[in-house]
Amino acid sequence: MKLENTWKDKSLINIYKMTDFRPTENPPTRLVKRCEELLSIPLNEYSVEDLRLMIGQEFCLEYLIPLAIEKLKIDLFAEGDFYPGDLLKNVLNTRSEFWGQNPLLYKEVADLIWSRRNRISSLGISLGQFGNDI
Repeated sequence: MKLENTWKDKSLINIYKMTDFRPTENPPTRLVKRCEELLSIPLNEYSVEDLRLMIGQEFCLEYLIPLAIEKLKIDLFAEGDFYPGDLLKNVLNTRSEFWGQNPLLYKEVADLIWSRRNRISSLGISLGQFGNDI
C-alpha cells in the first residue's frame, strides 16, 4: 500500500474520512475510551503506548504497523505501560492475514528481529509466525 506524504500528520478519523464517527454512548471502559480518543489524535503524536494499545486491538494496522516499525528501529524493546518489548510483542502477534497482505512490512520486522531473536525469546516474547522464517 502506498501512503501519501502527509499521512502521519492526520488522525485516523481524517484518514478514513469518518464523518459519522460518534463516541460510544454508554459509559465506555477505559480501553474503549482511550481507543476512541486516539482516533482523533494525529498519528505523529502517538506514543509507544498508544501504538501498543491500538495494534493490540488491531486498529488500522496498515498505518500503525509502519509507525511501530519506525519506533522499533530506534529501540527494538521500546516500552509502553507494561514492560520492555511490549510494543514488539503486539507487532509480532499481529494476525497472519495482515502480514500476508503486507510482505514488505513483514520483511522489515523479520530483518529487525533476526539477530536479536534469542534476546526476544529470553524476555518471554513469542516470535509467533516470525519464528518460522528467521
